[in-house]
Amino acid sequence: MSSAVVDKQQPTHAAMDEDDEVLITADQLTSSLAATVSAAQTAAAETKSDKPDFAPLSAKDLQSKRNELRRIRVPPHRFSPLKVDWLKIYSPIVEYLKLQIRMNPKSRMIEIRTCADTEDVGAIQKAADFVRAYCLGFTAEDSLALLRMEDLFLETFEVKDVKTLNGDHLSRAIGRIAGKDGKTKFTIENTTKTRIVLADSKIHILGTYQNIKIARDAVSNLILGSPPGKVYSNLRTVASRMKERF
Repeated sequence: MSSAVVDKQQPTHAAMDEDDEVLITADQLTSSLAATVSAAQTAAAETKSDKPDFAPLSAKDLQSKRNELRRIRVPPHRFSPLKVDWLKIYSPIVEYLKLQIRMNPKSRMIEIRTCADTEDVGAIQKAADFVRAYCLGFTAEDSLALLRMEDLFLETFEVKDVKTLNGDHLSRAIGRIAGKDGKTKFTIENTTKTRIVLADSKIHILGTYQNIKIARDAVSNLILGSPPGKVYSNLRTVASRMKERF
């Protein structure tokens, strides 16, 4: 009986020895993880080495390949002011934006071109917006704000876009926008911190996006027939809200 018991216990010890062989120690686990990480890093390095690595291009590198050109048509009624204010337009574009500019009298256009000294890629677009604002009727000082500030925009719409008016009705709508001696237009400009140009039936507004929206709503109300007193009260409310916000 005793020998039988001993024989039955011997397989049990052999199974325990096999279990001990299956167990993984902490050192073995750490070494296996380190090998896996190193293999992954090596594979990533090989994959990265296969991809081309291009250095970023500077503005001068872009300009050296191709010069950009912008042409802005000058209206006939802006030729005389352009001759007077040419130095105010020429100086910031050449000295500040490092661009080339000239007036082409045959085509009646102002041509702006980049050169090797141009540092900013978007400088030519700023200069084009600046000249375009001046050609629409804004003063050189007001148009210069487009070069100094990034969040200024220019919006143009017609009286007919708000309401279809003809003849005397159109003239009265334009008169309501301007007001006596320009009082209404100046009030809208000072309240909304914008600049407005009335060119026949077209209206040009220069300012930030939010201020343009407020000025456009005020002008639209005047076109639709609202009395100036009501528009003033609405602007006063908007101005008080803007002061509280800031």
